[in-house]
Order: sequence, then C-alpha cells, then structure tokens
Amino acid sequence: MSCKTLTAAAVVLLMLTAGCSTLERLVYRPDINQGNYLTATDVAKIHTGMTRQQVAYILGTPMMRDPFGSNTWFYVFRRQPGHEPVTQQTLTLTFSDAGTLTNIDNRASLDTPKS
Repeated sequence: MSCKTLTAAAVVLLMLTAGCSTLERLVYRPDINQGNYLTATDVAKIHTGMTRQQVAYILGTPMMRDPFGSNTWFYVFRRQPGHEPVTQQTLTLTFSDAGTLTNIDNRASLDTPKS
C-alpha cells in the first residue's frame, strides 16, 4: 500500500473512533445573547415604591408582560456562549393596581447540557 493510502485510512479510522463530540470543539460557534441585558448597577437603582414609568426609564421596556394583566413585568436575558452551558437571568417585577412597584425577584439559572 502506498503512503497516501495508509495516511488516509489512518485519518478515517481516527475520525470514526474519536466521534463527532471531540471535533465539535474545533467548529466555531458564536455567542448568542437574547433579551434585555441589564447591568447590576441598573438593577440596583430599582426599589419598591417606584412607578411603572420610573422603572421603564431605568430598565427600558420589559421582554414580556403578564398576559392576564399588566401588573407583572419580566426582563429576561439569555446567554449562550459558543461551547458553554446556557445561562439565563430573569428579573420579575410586580406592580400594585395603583402602578407602584411592590416586589422584585431577580433569579439566575444555568441550563445543564443535554447528553
């Protein structure tokens, strides 16, 4: 057998035994950011007793509002780095019927990769 044939066979055998998961890291995957990007300083400016207009001025428009009313706003930011697990930051703001901020819930979650 020629040297080229042996080299090609070795490369094919190596690719079959290594599997695609090893080669996946070599493929470029861009970071994907979606939603409302909020800095910690912006979130720290928010406090109970503020009006909807004051909150919207600081944070901008929310990603979602409560579909059954307008008393809950959701600011969601989802980040998917190239080959890393997905992280999600969700800021939930609840307003009273009078339009003042009554509750702030700031949660971060990390999605586990699927096997």
